Amino acid sequence: MIYTLETHIFIALLIPLIGGVGVALSDKLPNLRDTITLATAGILFANILVILPHILDGARPEFELIQFLPGLALTLKVEPLGMTFAAVASTLWIINSLYSIGYMRGNNEVKQTRFYVCFTIAIAATMGIAFSGNLLTLFVFYEVLSLSTYPLVTHKGNAAALKGGRIYLGILLGTSIGLFLPAIIWTWTLTGTTDFTLGGILDGHVSAGIAGVLLFLFMYGIGKAALMPIHRWLPSAMVAPTPVSALLHAVAVVKAGVFSVLKVIVYIFGIDFLTETGTAEWLTWIAAYTLIAASVVALTKDNLKARLAYSTISQLAYIVVAASLATPAAVAGGALQIVMHAFGKITLFFCAGAIYTATKRTEIKDMRGLGRQMPITFLAFFIGSLSIIGIPPLGGSWSKFYIMLGAYEADQLIILFVLLVSSLLNIGYLMPIVVRGFFYSPLGQKDPVVKIGEERSFLSWENVKEAPILCVLPPALTALACIALFVLIDPIYQAIMPILKP
Repeated sequence: MIYTLETHIFIALLIPLIGGVGVALSDKLPNLRDTITLATAGILFANILVILPHILDGARPEFELIQFLPGLALTLKVEPLGMTFAAVASTLWIINSLYSIGYMRGNNEVKQTRFYVCFTIAIAATMGIAFSGNLLTLFVFYEVLSLSTYPLVTHKGNAAALKGGRIYLGILLGTSIGLFLPAIIWTWTLTGTTDFTLGGILDGHVSAGIAGVLLFLFMYGIGKAALMPIHRWLPSAMVAPTPVSALLHAVAVVKAGVFSVLKVIVYIFGIDFLTETGTAEWLTWIAAYTLIAASVVALTKDNLKARLAYSTISQLAYIVVAASLATPAAVAGGALQIVMHAFGKITLFFCAGAIYTATKRTEIKDMRGLGRQMPITFLAFFIGSLSIIGIPPLGGSWSKFYIMLGAYEADQLIILFVLLVSSLLNIGYLMPIVVRGFFYSPLGQKDPVVKIGEERSFLSWENVKEAPILCVLPPALTALACIALFVLIDPIYQAIMPILKP
C-alpha cells in the first residue's frame, strides 16, 4: 500500500479507534492497557507530525469518507487552523494519558478500561472536527464527541454525576440539533454548498439581516463554546474525574467549540463580509458580557474545579470576541488563544487533580500552606495562572495582545477596556490560590513569631508530600510549555497566517 498524504488524514481518525480496541481487549491486564493508551497517543502525534510540514508548505490535502448526494459528503480537508488544533490535541493527549494513569490509579477509580476507550473515541472525533472539510462533516464529528464524552462525565455513576451528565448532554445535543443543524441546512439551501472556503461562502447569497440570523443559529448552536446563557453544561460536567475535566477544558470539548466558531467565521461568513455588514456586532457584546460575568462568578467559587470551570467560560469568550471583531489581528489572536489557553488551563486542572490525589482537598479555603507541602504542583499552578492572565514571558500574553490589537483595529475601545478589566479579574480569582498555598500557614497550624534576622524558609524538602510522579510530571511539563510558547510564537503565528489571506 502506498501511503499518500491523504491516507495520513484518514489514519489520524483510525489510530485512536484501533488503540481503543486494543485497550478494550486488554481489560484484565492494566499495565498492557495503559501501555497501549500511551503508544496510541504517541503514534497519533507522529502521524500529525508527518502531515504538518506539508500544510506549512501550502498543501491542502482532502479525503472523502462517504458521499450522500452530489456536493454533499463527509470530507476531510487539512488547512492551517485545523492543523493547529490537531497538533495541540495530539500533543496534549500524550501528556493527559500519562496524567490519567497516575490519577486513575492513585485514586483507585473504577471502570478504568471504559474510561480509556471513551477517551480514544473522543480523540478520534476531535481529529474529525479538526480536519472537517465542510459543515456536515463538522456536525457529525461534533455529535460523536458529545456522545463519547457523556460516559466520561458520568464516570462516577452517583446521583451528582448522572445529573451533571444529563445537563451536559441535554444542552449540547439540544443546541446542536435545534440550532446548529438548521443553520447548516439553511446555508446549504442558500448557497448550494457546505464546504469550508477561505473568504466565506455567504457573500452575494444573503442579506445582512439573514446573515445575522444565521450567525445567531451557528453561535448558539455550537454550544461547546459556552456562551451565556447556555454555559451551564460546563460547570455541571465538573463532577467528572480530573483527567476528564482536562479533556473537556483543554484537549477536546471546549476547544472543539471555539475552534468551530472560528472555522465558521473564517470559512463560512468570511471576516471581510462580517466587517462590511456589521453582522457580528451583537456577538461582540454577548461575548464581552460572558467574559466579564463568568470571571465575576469565578471569584465567588470556593471549589477549585468550579472556579476553573467559570474561568474557562471566560477564557473561551476571548476567542468568540476575537472572531466577532473580524479583523486579521483579532482572528489571529483567537487562533493563538486556542493554543495558549489549552496549555495553561490543562496545567491548572492537572494541579487541581494532583492536590486532590495527595490530600483529598477540593475547597480553596482548605488549601492553606499546601504550597509548602506540594511546591512543584503549586509552582506549576502559578506559571499556568500567569499564562491564563496573559503576563509575559508566558504564551498567553501573545494571544491577549493580538486580541487587544484587533479591538483597537476595529475601533472598539470599550472592548479593549473590557479585556483589561478581565485580566484584573483573572488575577483576582487565580492568584489568591497561589498566595494561600505558599504564604498562609498550614490548615490548623500557626506560624511562630521569629526575631528579625532569624527567619527561616518555610519550604523544607522534609515536608514535601507531592502526589504520585505521574500526577506531578504532566503539570510540570505543560507549565514549561507555557514558557516555551512565549518564545515559539513566531512559527505558530506564521502557521496560522494563511487563514487571514483570502
